[in-house]
Amino acid sequence: MTQEWDLPEPFVIDLEVQASAIDEYGHANNAAYLRWVEQVSWAHSEHLGLDLARYRELDRAMAVHRHELDYLAPAFEGDRLALATWIVGCDGRLTLTRRFQLVRPADGRTLLRARTRFACIELSSGRPRRLPEEYVAIYGGALVAE
Repeated sequence: MTQEWDLPEPFVIDLEVQASAIDEYGHANNAAYLRWVEQVSWAHSEHLGLDLARYRELDRAMAVHRHELDYLAPAFEGDRLALATWIVGCDGRLTLTRRFQLVRPADGRTLLRARTRFACIELSSGRPRRLPEEYVAIYGGALVAE
């Protein structure tokens, strides 16, 4: 089955729902979805050449300002999932916005749609700081129109 993504050219990671993600209701806990969103964000940043070591070298990081997560259907232990992300906003000054779509390829069902807004901070102080030119070039170059 070919996956229909919400936006073109997704960056995708594959996941398998582990027993540790299952809650008292018998499905993946909402916190697991948030961890997966963080996981794909880092994987995409690293793929683009901005890993934690580079963040530290530049004394800048993209810190979560706001998460919006729409839980559409449950995931269960053993489910194989595909999680896509896109950079849909980069203002060139302070913020970056990502979108996410979590799909179960076995039935093509979208389980989650999410959006995260990040703000650039100085790692050493935790204060908001302007995006380094390198971030603007790399993240801005990966922008996908919504």
